[in-house]
Amino acid sequence: MSAGHDGQAQQRPLVTVLGASGFVGAAVTREFARRPVRLRLVSRSRAAVPQDAVADIEVRTGDLTEQAALADAVEGSDVVIHLLAHMSTDANWRGAGSAAEKVNVGTMRRLTEILRPGPDGRPVTVIYAGTASQVGLSATTRVDGSEPDEPQSSYDRQKLAAQRELEAATRAGHVHGFTLRLPTVIGCVPGREGSKGVVAAMIGRALAGESITMWHDGSVRRDLLHVEDVARAFAAAVDHGHELVGRHWMIGSGRGEPLGAVFDRVAKLVSARTGQEPVDVLTVPPPEYAELGDFHSMEIDSSAFRGVTGWLPRLTLDEGLERTVDDLHRSASSAAANSAGGSEDA
Repeated sequence: MSAGHDGQAQQRPLVTVLGASGFVGAAVTREFARRPVRLRLVSRSRAAVPQDAVADIEVRTGDLTEQAALADAVEGSDVVIHLLAHMSTDANWRGAGSAAEKVNVGTMRRLTEILRPGPDGRPVTVIYAGTASQVGLSATTRVDGSEPDEPQSSYDRQKLAAQRELEAATRAGHVHGFTLRLPTVIGCVPGREGSKGVVAAMIGRALAGESITMWHDGSVRRDLLHVEDVARAFAAAVDHGHELVGRHWMIGSGRGEPLGAVFDRVAKLVSARTGQEPVDVLTVPPPEYAELGDFHSMEIDSSAFRGVTGWLPRLTLDEGLERTVDDLHRSASSAAANSAGGSEDA
């Protein structure tokens, strides 16, 4: 961790990342660590600091559902990137009770109260990570953010409630806020173990020699975006915050990929690395907690965000899948080697 104490360093803007140790948070950290800023990384568990960082980096840990901890975390910030989210660790990750409500909505409510500027203060820029699925079951497969929101899951309803808290605070002049709605994110972050999401879960199954399963015939489409391109979108958003303020923006690759074809590709990529035959891709009965959104295709038109910021994804789907398989294969191989070494030592 580096600390800037000279006058020049103190003039650098302070970017605070809430949820910096998470999947997207780790990628956002790596992106901003390359910039000449003061970077404050805040999360429940300690966030990793990139070794090649240019930024002056400060790491803090704490429970950000507590008012005092949250206020301390964002004190003096010029930009706050809100990546906090509560998702159940159960099979039905959408489970959203009071604990989830406290994180997903309560944190935003407290944040916008804490950040109210004084008489001569300049509003802090707050960038919130929403989700494309907040729109619900849209009438068309392709969405651009102009659709009415009718979220279907508790999680999506909470994400929308937090977005509306931010929009209300922005209209009141308390903050300069806006939301980036993210698609299905794939990939791994260097220096952080594992990944998240359905694609990573199916890669894990294939690496273990288990069949890849899906709850439909494979024709359901998802817009898949690598986490590095997501991080670059947040960087572009900081650069163009004054043009983005006050609304939500859709982030995506612009293509909806049939999941059956994606999983077939995953099976072949894993086979090439393990030397085993590709695992089967099977349709299985959906669980009781499956929702209509699980069977609803989506692709994202992010032309509005691109028009303002110039952002474009750099990685193709194939490149993103290959990187994700490589990283998870490397991680699994390392874990197996360590386990074998431990057994020998014992």
